[in-house]
Amino acid sequence: MSRRTVLAGLAVSLPLVAGSGAPAQPNLATPVIPGTPGAKPAQVTVEGRNILVDGQPFLVRGVAGDGPLALLPGLGATTVRSYGEDPGPLLDAAGTLGLKVIAGLWVGQPRQGADYADASFRARQLAELEAMVTKYRDHPALLMWGIGNEVEVDLADDSAVWPVIEEVAAMVARVDPAHPPLAVLAETGTDKVEKLRKAPSIRVLGLNSYGDALYSVAERARKQGWEGPIIITELGALGQWQAAHAPWGAPFEPSSTQKAIQLRRYLAALDEQGAGAILFLWGQKQEVTPSWHSLLLPDGVWLEAAEAMAQAWGGQSPGVNQAPRIASLRVAGEPSAPFGRWRADEEGAFTLDAVEPDGDLMEVRWFVMAESADRGIGGDAEQVPPLFPEAVRQSGPSGARVSGLTPGRYRIFVELRDGKGAGATANMPFEVR
Repeated sequence: MSRRTVLAGLAVSLPLVAGSGAPAQPNLATPVIPGTPGAKPAQVTVEGRNILVDGQPFLVRGVAGDGPLALLPGLGATTVRSYGEDPGPLLDAAGTLGLKVIAGLWVGQPRQGADYADASFRARQLAELEAMVTKYRDHPALLMWGIGNEVEVDLADDSAVWPVIEEVAAMVARVDPAHPPLAVLAETGTDKVEKLRKAPSIRVLGLNSYGDALYSVAERARKQGWEGPIIITELGALGQWQAAHAPWGAPFEPSSTQKAIQLRRYLAALDEQGAGAILFLWGQKQEVTPSWHSLLLPDGVWLEAAEAMAQAWGGQSPGVNQAPRIASLRVAGEPSAPFGRWRADEEGAFTLDAVEPDGDLMEVRWFVMAESADRGIGGDAEQVPPLFPEAVRQSGPSGARVSGLTPGRYRIFVELRDGKGAGATANMPFEVR
């Protein structure tokens, strides 16, 4: 998926206080620094359903994205996934932290204009990808090559996709036999995994999956005949396509606390299924909202999802700190209403119930943004909706009041920060009539 950085909204800051909690235990990775004695390319092999690095079982636990990596080893992460940009800087940065990289090889998507009936296009693409594989095949941080990302999405006829995936996978197997090729599909569909048999050079199956589909994703892939390793190459608590929505189509986004609760369950389920886990997105991205898939706030502050990762992977949150928790963001006077609605000459009000488990003072920031009118497919880049900083007339740790907006559809956002690197976020759609 493509990524975009957005700026945080205008805000008001006030303190909030609360209770305590217990940390998870650390399990830090051992750095393998490129260019130092003993740093050599890893021999990565597939043995049944397992991935071996230099003959030892390797658990793929990590993130996709371009956020700062320094926190990841302490969370118990082992792996970072890229999508198709030059992986050199990521490989170097990951290697210094003892992390391995699934280096993405971007395969053109027919829905975006890639023409696989054009032999010259295919030849150029293959040559460019081979040059990248050749350049980085000896990097000690390289784990495997991730071929494409949801290339089959939104196609009435995906028959042209599978030969291209095989073409690239066969090239990888020839040029770099020490690092297996992985294909990334958008979920299993009814027969996608079965169709992947048309690409026999693929050794590892990557699936992007979200929400409750994660409970059964590996089992469904096995039923379609996949016997090798499975990595969930993107996962999240809920996709916007899975969410309930307001009458005007605005999907309801879970708070960072609700997402973390779900992620704990999903990571446990994937561990039981023997599947690798890559969370999306370690960084910050506009997709419906600036926070839907973001595991970090724009300034790098981490959310409770990082604690879920640490608890699942035997790590600990940075500084043994806990993120703020959001119990609820509600419409004032209508606590069961899932969205706000009022006339342009009226005022809207929202209440916030939040706690800080470590008792730290919290900074509370509120802002209003227009509802997104630019909805991409398969993670395509989206325009950031405009902000309305003057609309938040009163705000504090327990709520905010909004007025002065012209008729339209909007969202109110709240961001909490504990001053020690952790935060929380929630939002609610509303309509001004």
